[in-house]
Formats: sequence, C-alpha cells, structure tokens
Amino acid sequence: MRILIVEDEHTIASALKKGLEQERYAVDLAYDGESGFDLAIDGVYDLIILDLMLPKLDGITLAKNLRTQNIHTPILMLTARGSLNDKVSGLNSGADDYLVKPFAFEELLARIKALTRRPHKSLSPILKVGDLVVNTTLFTVSVMGENVELSKKEFSLLEYLVRNQGVILTKSQIISHVWDYDADILDNTIEVYIRNLRQKIEKPFNKSFIRTVRGFGYKIVSE
Repeated sequence: MRILIVEDEHTIASALKKGLEQERYAVDLAYDGESGFDLAIDGVYDLIILDLMLPKLDGITLAKNLRTQNIHTPILMLTARGSLNDKVSGLNSGADDYLVKPFAFEELLARIKALTRRPHKSLSPILKVGDLVVNTTLFTVSVMGENVELSKKEFSLLEYLVRNQGVILTKSQIISHVWDYDADILDNTIEVYIRNLRQKIEKPFNKSFIRTVRGFGYKIVSE
C-alpha cells in the first residue's frame, strides 16, 4: 500500500512516515499544498493523508481540485480545527474521513485500514489464493497451513499481488504501489523480489502461484 502525506509540520510528517513504514506502508511526503497536488496527480496512491492548513494551497482547495481532476483516491483529512463546520467543509470538499489533532496513532491506523479496504474486492483482512493465506492485520503468510517468514517488502509485494488476483500487473505498477516515490528501483529489483517470493511460498510446497506474463508483468493465480 502506498500513502501520500501532505503535512507542513515536518516533525509530524516525519513521525507519521516512520510509523506507517513500520506498518509496511510505502510513504511519500509533501510539505505544501502545491507539491501535494503535483504528487497526487502524477503518482498512484491508495490513500492521501491531508492536513487542512497548508501553505501555497490549503487542504480544502487541494481536495476539491483532486476531485475535479477525477482523482478518487481516498482522502483522510487531518486538522487541529475540530468544529462541526470544519468537519462538514472538509467532507464536502471530497475528503472521505476526518481526524482531529492530537490523535492516537492506533486510531489513525484503524481509519487508514478502513479507507484502504473500500476499493478492494475483498473487505476481509484474510486474503486467500488457493492454499496461500495472507493476513493483512497480523502480517502473516501461510501455505498449506504452514507459516512462511517474509521481509516487510516481500509481504507488501505479495499483498499487492494477492489483492489483484488474476490481474496482470506491470513492473511499473508494482513499483508505484509498493515502493516510495523517491525510491531508486530498477526492473531487475522486482525480478529479485519475485524470485525470493517463489523460493519461500512455492518451492518448498511444490506450488506455482506467481505467473510471469512475458512482455507484460506478473499475476497471481490459484494454480
């Protein structure tokens, strides 16, 4: 999952980025509304965390502009202004949820998970592809009932594949959803991670979940 945070307070933005990366999200930062708008237009995000009071372009205007551009990425608006009028204005601008500062990080996580589940076909935190089971809440993976240890990035890649079961995903799509915007990722890096996944979830179990579609990319199937 890839998240864009638009927050002008660098300390808050950095803390959110660090916390979310520990939860296996890829996170990009923007410190003003104009930069946030540019990233949101050019990038592919599963969620935008948007501060209300921003330099250059405020959060309300940014959200409205994104919706005008047919960018329907879920928006979670953060603000220290918690009056009813402020909440109504934020939601009417196109935001999907509203969280008042200060807030508990656990509540932020819960809201993120609720919002990022909405676009997917499966609302369950348990994703299954045949004998492969991915628990997106506990961050566990099992094949034929046996647990498999994955790195954070391997888990993120596998989750993205499983959430798009049967869909051919290009390397550029995988990079956009699994890695940060400024990450220097080459195509052969994807090949290395795919090979590692196959070594862990396929070879020991004589399974074949990940298919290479030559000239296009990869897809995951239920054998």
